[in-house]
Amino acid sequence: MKAKVLVAGIGNIFLQDDGFGVEVAHRLSVENLPATVRVADFGIRGIHLAYELLEREYDLTVLVDAIVRGDKPGTLYLVEPDLSGLQAMGEAPVDAHSMNPQHVFQLLNSLGGLPGRVLIVGCEPLETEEGIGLSEPVAGAVEEAVKLVREVVCREASGTAETEHGRKAGT
Repeated sequence: MKAKVLVAGIGNIFLQDDGFGVEVAHRLSVENLPATVRVADFGIRGIHLAYELLEREYDLTVLVDAIVRGDKPGTLYLVEPDLSGLQAMGEAPVDAHSMNPQHVFQLLNSLGGLPGRVLIVGCEPLETEEGIGLSEPVAGAVEEAVKLVREVVCREASGTAETEHGRKAGT
């Protein structure tokens, strides 16, 4: 069975490297991906992402975002977050401009929905201050992130999914 997959680019393009997910989503939107894969730029619209997940019930959601884990800027990560405690987290603060992925999933849960499997393709940022444009190391990681996401979604959409929990991309 072919999985229904959402690739969601998230982040704020006005905070330099925080726009990483948005840039990757834009690049992926012109790729030839399986018909069961939807690519969307959600930017800072976490509420829209929660409703998208509620209405379409994806088997896999791949969030693409800048994430700080303490490695060299431009380092890519493939992470499968533990969402088992969603119901215990309570209500999500609903602020359209500050909903991080945890808040999106809390809102989804409070609306009666549950995410399918979730993966995060993240990139270690260098700069997240006000400004437009990605730093050199993060911009340099965009094409590799596109390849990684394409690899993951094609595997999942074909029913042969495998991931390594929390591995660094390329290792």
